[in-house]
Amino acid sequence: MSGGLDEGRQSPARWILAIYTGVFLIYTLVPIAVMIAFSFNQAPNGRVSLRWLGFSLDGYRNAFAIGDLTTALIHSLVVALVAMVVSVVLATPLAIALARYRYRAKTVTDVVIFADIAAPAVVVGASLLSLFLTLNLPRGLFTIFIAHIAFDVAFAVVVIRARVATLDRSLDRAAADLGATPWVAFWTVTFPLILPGIVGAGMLAFALSIDDLIITSFVAGQTLTFPLWVYGAVKTGIPPQVFVLSTLIFVGGAALAVANSIVAHRSGRS
Repeated sequence: MSGGLDEGRQSPARWILAIYTGVFLIYTLVPIAVMIAFSFNQAPNGRVSLRWLGFSLDGYRNAFAIGDLTTALIHSLVVALVAMVVSVVLATPLAIALARYRYRAKTVTDVVIFADIAAPAVVVGASLLSLFLTLNLPRGLFTIFIAHIAFDVAFAVVVIRARVATLDRSLDRAAADLGATPWVAFWTVTFPLILPGIVGAGMLAFALSIDDLIITSFVAGQTLTFPLWVYGAVKTGIPPQVFVLSTLIFVGGAALAVANSIVAHRSGRS
C-alpha cells in the first residue's frame, strides 16, 4: 500500500523530469534539424537563404566546389585526428597514475588538469599565443596541433581516469601471480578493460578539436580551419556547402557514436 502511495507521489516528479528532458532535446536538436533541412534548399545566388526556395541536391553535388572551404575542412579533420591520437596516448598513462598511485605532485597535477578544463577559451588562447610569440614560433598548422593537444589532454585524462578507477586491482595481482610482467599485464588485462574509456576520450577529443574556434583563432596565423572559414564567411554570406559539409560531419559523428554504443553494449553483455 505504501509502495503505491510512494509511486503516486513520485509521478509528478517523473512527469516534470520527462518534460524537461524533452524540452532540452528539442532545444538541442532543432538547430541541427534546421541546418540539415536547409542543406537541401535551393541557393540561386550561391548563398544560404533562410526562406525555403525549393528542394535541391545541388549543394551535395557541389559539396567540394569551393577550394578554400575544402582545404579548411581537411585542416580541421587532420588536426582533430592528430590531436585525438596524441591526447589519448599522453592521457592514458597519466590517468592510470592519478587513479592508482600516490605521489607528491598528484594534487598539483589535479589542479592543473581541472584548471585547464575550467579556464575560459579566451584565456587559454591568449596564453598559448604569448608562449608562441615568446618562442618566436611561426603560427600555423603546427601551433594549432600544439594548442588542440594542450586542451584535449585534460578532458581525455578525466574520462580515462574515471574508467581506470572502476577496475579491480586484484586482476593485476592475479596476472602477476600467473607470471605476467607489468607490461604483459597491462596489455592483456588493463588495456582491454579501459579501452571503452580510451575510445570515449578519443571521441570527445575529436569533437572538441574539430569545432574549436576561439583558441584556434589565436594560434592559427594565416591557416584556416573549418570553423574559422565559416566565421569569416558569415560577414559576406554563407554558401550552401557550409550546411552540406556540416551535415556530413554531424552524420559521421552520430554514426560513430551509435557504433561505439553498440560495441560497448555487446561488450558489456559478453
